[in-house]
Amino acid sequence: MGALMKFEPMSTLAAAATPVLAMLLSACSFIPTYERPPAPVAATFPDAAAAPGAGTAAADMPWAEFITDARLRVLVDTALKNNRDLRIATLNVEQVRAQLGLARADLLPTVGAGMVASSTPSGGGNLRSTSAGLTVSNFELDLFGRVKSLSQAAAARYLASDEGRRAAQVALIAAVANVELALRADDELLRITERTLASREDALKLVRVRFDGGVSAEPELRTADSLLAAARASVAALRRQRAVDQNAMVLLLGQGVPADLPAAAPLAESALPAVPVGLPSEVLLQRPDIRQAEQQLMAANANIGAARAAFFPRITLTGSAGFASSSLSGLFDNTVYSFTGQLLQPLFDAGRNQANLDAARAGREIAVAQYEKAIQSAFREVADALAGRATLGEQLAAQQVQADAETRRLALADLLFQGGIASALDRLDAERSALAARQAVVQLQLAQQQNAVLLYRVLGGGAGPAAAR
Repeated sequence: MGALMKFEPMSTLAAAATPVLAMLLSACSFIPTYERPPAPVAATFPDAAAAPGAGTAAADMPWAEFITDARLRVLVDTALKNNRDLRIATLNVEQVRAQLGLARADLLPTVGAGMVASSTPSGGGNLRSTSAGLTVSNFELDLFGRVKSLSQAAAARYLASDEGRRAAQVALIAAVANVELALRADDELLRITERTLASREDALKLVRVRFDGGVSAEPELRTADSLLAAARASVAALRRQRAVDQNAMVLLLGQGVPADLPAAAPLAESALPAVPVGLPSEVLLQRPDIRQAEQQLMAANANIGAARAAFFPRITLTGSAGFASSSLSGLFDNTVYSFTGQLLQPLFDAGRNQANLDAARAGREIAVAQYEKAIQSAFREVADALAGRATLGEQLAAQQVQADAETRRLALADLLFQGGIASALDRLDAERSALAARQAVVQLQLAQQQNAVLLYRVLGGGAGPAAAR
């Protein structure tokens, strides 16, 4: 339905606008009351006793406080500035922010200004008219909260995108730290293996001399030759792995590795601070990926309100206010106003509105399941990290004892071989065991440090801005 009205006094327009504004302010909403789903996980983490009970929580600890190594700080800071995945995530936030602005703009009328001059032939002359003023076109009175529901859904999607950016930042910090620690392990393993390679080259020369002199048997020669080839293969594999890790670092940084980096500390000295662990309900809800899932759930909840409101009448207004005259000089002598209202009530839509409502409700149930899965996945990640913390320290200590014993055994075997008491096979076997034990120590040191990074990440650390440094 519509109506066209023309008023002369300005006060009449203000009087007509007052009830319209009152109706806008009193618009209702059909959005279901939001209730956070209960966390579908246990009340406590397993192996939580392996973590300290006091101190700054990971979610409250900026990454620059967690990462105290000077070289690693520079690398993380460079990645945060240049990594393309993080840049894309940030731009996605800006894009969704713009979409939120569009949704919020629908809550207010669009006002335009214009001027029209016309000349129409009439009775041997021209009939001239001039008009100028402001117009409002097809502004929807949101009496049932449809537009507001869509705006709230857009706001939740914007917050979800921002949490997605924070989750990308957390993942980037952890990835840079893990790759840098892996590079340090590569270097240490390469040094150990290259020393072993040099030792086996010397051993092969000595065994060959003894074989040529009839002192050593051929099995000793072949064993020494085989172990030398194995060492060369290990060195080649480690160099390849280091190159791969270096390429991964370049990709994470978004540029080449800076040439003026501080020297890398030994892996054993790259200790990271321990972070306390609280209850799952306190810890997991601080993670940006879970907060992102919850915002998506809120957006799906708001979409139900918009789908419900579609069953009710939609009222749109079109109006104008300005001046009109038959001559330009007298344009401001006459004021004119027009107002048109249109009400559209759906009567038959072949089930379209009901289908939209059903789809919105199903979307909310999907979002609930995704939110619950995010919590369960996060709980497992924390549990796995705690399991690592509870066992890796003990395993590393035992492995270090074994490595020390194998090193001592190798030294004794070397003395016996030089004295002609032990065979070359005995010495080569001791060297092989010592190399494996030392490599295992380095690999466990890497696993322990990377587990500390993992625990910091899964507890929600690194999502906020870095502390001043």
